[in-house]
Amino acid sequence: MLPSLHKLDPSRFETTAILKAVASAGRALGELKGALGTIPQQGILINTLTIQEAKDSSEIENIVTTHDQLYQRDTAEDAVNPATKEVLRYREALWTGFQTVRETGLLTNNQILSIQAVLEENHAGFRKLPGTTLKNSASETVYTPPQSGPEVETLMAELEQFIHADPPFDADPLVRMALLHHQFESIHPFYDGNGRTGRILNVLYLVKEDLLTVPVLYLSRHIVRTKADYYRLLQAVREEDAWEDWVLYMLTAVEATAHDATRTIALIREAFLSAKHRIRERFKFYSQDLINNLFTHPYTKIAFIERDLKVSRPTATSYLEELTREGFLEKRKIGRTNYYLNQPLIQILTRS
Repeated sequence: MLPSLHKLDPSRFETTAILKAVASAGRALGELKGALGTIPQQGILINTLTIQEAKDSSEIENIVTTHDQLYQRDTAEDAVNPATKEVLRYREALWTGFQTVRETGLLTNNQILSIQAVLEENHAGFRKLPGTTLKNSASETVYTPPQSGPEVETLMAELEQFIHADPPFDADPLVRMALLHHQFESIHPFYDGNGRTGRILNVLYLVKEDLLTVPVLYLSRHIVRTKADYYRLLQAVREEDAWEDWVLYMLTAVEATAHDATRTIALIREAFLSAKHRIRERFKFYSQDLINNLFTHPYTKIAFIERDLKVSRPTATSYLEELTREGFLEKRKIGRTNYYLNQPLIQILTRS
């Protein structure tokens, strides 16, 4: 059986390198949390930034789609491409988890099961059958997670206890996040969706610990860029007990990702205010709901304007066509649907 996290010595994570990394990552998260408060309509960030996290997290599992395909669709049910459906389900799963953590202050196994059920569109629950192994790019088995159903359930119960321990494990919450992420991935409790579920748990744990108010820290981008290190360090803990190196990797990921997200939010806020002032000056139909729509949906369409502004289809069409003629939006016909693109926002969201 995997070793219990409770049995780790917390003093292992008080090295100079880890304490410095904790301080740097904590400052970066604090800046991000402050930046989140500068966008009054939080739905804008949840809808746009979680799409980026969903895309990057799914790409780690070789589920690849494009920003264009994602922004054209409002829900997974609305998607045609199977990969796009999977990515949008990630966003739905993240939103499902965020709502329950915000309402309850808890992060339980029942919530984890609900997140995975949304991701995979099934209720298979925790693994009950043996045979699951993790392989490298050469198809060689590098790790065999717990095989029996009772063992998986016991380990997940222990992980839930670790998340809610009172008093908590005596280390910074960011260190605890790194530990629980490794343990979850090592238990590998589901038949499918373990990686994506685990990455959702990272950000939800930060919300639970009040280090974030909105789940927009997309660690998956850093993991995509350092994929080889991610898997190497996961395995090094199992083979060499190299917890310190793993924790440092995760703290670096938090710091880098938080800085990037803070910059993204600043750019979105700048574009949002610019569009708001210019549209208000030039169009009698200006409203806050209109601006919110254009920044919640990088690819908006007539039906979205009808719904959000509660106007008729001809009125919604008129608004979008006028904004297009004046250069605020770019009209693009895809299939039978006309989309109206907020290019400044799209350029911010897709920048490398």
